[in-house]
Amino acid sequence: MGGVLARATTHALVGLEARSIEVEAHLQRGVPAFAIVGLPDKGVQEAKERVRSGIASAELEWPMRRITVNLAPADLRKEGSGFDLPIALAILAASHQIPLDMLMEHAALGELALDGRIRPVPGAIVAAEAARRSGLAKLLCAAESAPEAALAGIEPIPVRHLAEAGAYLRGRHEPEPVGEPPAYAGPPPPDLRDVRGQERARRALEIAAAGRHNLLLGGPPGTGKTMLARRLPGILPPLTREEALEVTRIHSVAGALPAGQPLVPHPPFRAPHHTASTPAVVGGGPGPRPGEATLAHRGVLLLDELGEFPRPSLEALRQPLEDGMVAIARIGGRHVFPARFLLVGTMNLCPCGARGDPGVECSCSPARLAAYRQKLSRALLDRFDLVVTVPRARSQEVTGAPAEPSSAVAERVIDADRRLRERPPPIGEAAASLLARAVDSLGLSARGHARISRVAVTIAALAAAADVAPEHMAEALSYRSPSELAVAA
Repeated sequence: MGGVLARATTHALVGLEARSIEVEAHLQRGVPAFAIVGLPDKGVQEAKERVRSGIASAELEWPMRRITVNLAPADLRKEGSGFDLPIALAILAASHQIPLDMLMEHAALGELALDGRIRPVPGAIVAAEAARRSGLAKLLCAAESAPEAALAGIEPIPVRHLAEAGAYLRGRHEPEPVGEPPAYAGPPPPDLRDVRGQERARRALEIAAAGRHNLLLGGPPGTGKTMLARRLPGILPPLTREEALEVTRIHSVAGALPAGQPLVPHPPFRAPHHTASTPAVVGGGPGPRPGEATLAHRGVLLLDELGEFPRPSLEALRQPLEDGMVAIARIGGRHVFPARFLLVGTMNLCPCGARGDPGVECSCSPARLAAYRQKLSRALLDRFDLVVTVPRARSQEVTGAPAEPSSAVAERVIDADRRLRERPPPIGEAAASLLARAVDSLGLSARGHARISRVAVTIAALAAAADVAPEHMAEALSYRSPSELAVAA
């Protein structure tokens, strides 16, 4: 006899995309055995024990047959534990314990615990979108994944146990409907009210937020560079609906969605440690995964102590800073991850940190200082639109009244962002003449010329000006002066 064949549909993550996978379960007479084929990795191979134990824990019958499960297409490597649920359901359909026609109307995704519980897996929203595109209207998934899957416009079927999934497919259980999740505000970001003094750095922060300009803050330790940088997300314009879904897809695939937060409504903020590897910063690995640059898409990437990062990691950021994406080539294909972020770097002006502090004498030798400067290439420094030295605050500033809160700054930023989207202020003749003279005197590159122009337009938008005036251009040029930051000289 040819045996019994049943099929279930699931999806595999390939980069930030989901590929449709057909799970075929074939049962035939012979010595009982269980094999999974179709280029599964070790994690998928381990599904054999989870599926066997889960079916037993659900008080369902394990077929005493020769079981072969094929994951098609066979030339695509399968990774992760999300295949557990569709494999179990295909075996149950092949052994006539659930109706095959009912199973074929659903996609399925989830990991099985040994006691039959169904656990969430990364990428639920991406799999749900792929299922909807392929014509399926329902997705069987863990209850925790259901609100995320609902964002894709598909009907999620939340199941907490394999027995519950079987009962539903037999028509004996009706799961509660899942609507689109409510907005999750999360804890408020740090407020600019906490920063005393540092008016120039605060102004640069406002310009950076309004125009999405890269910002480099330099100065001695303890002057508030990191404190300022961590308050940038609190003044950024909110994400649009499309942007929020885009960010959510990335964080879902990376397994970075916080519990109870199926949608990322605010610009993300990422701050990797300076020991992070190049793949961790820009993405990569055997099955390429997004790195910090992609996780910061539409938000802020903070590189605190910029001079301590390995030069290869910093140089790898040049492509996303220019193109807004990371392209990773592998033998199996090319993967493109979005990476349009606002880069903020903080750094001391020398290895010992005393440079720029009038109260402390720098002890760095010329050779040590030169080695420190060589970590930052001119090409990377040229991609910072705003370069600001953060001096040590005076005593009267530290003990003075609280500064302007983030809410007030955010209002100006949102207004400027709207103006920049609707009608950016054009550069006037006087401002253009000033920039032309500065190109010769400062030795600016073509990239520097373009970036100064963009900053000037943002400054004019913050001032609600009809066009870019010389004072707007002069302020933009002041953030590009080589003397502003000693390490960039």
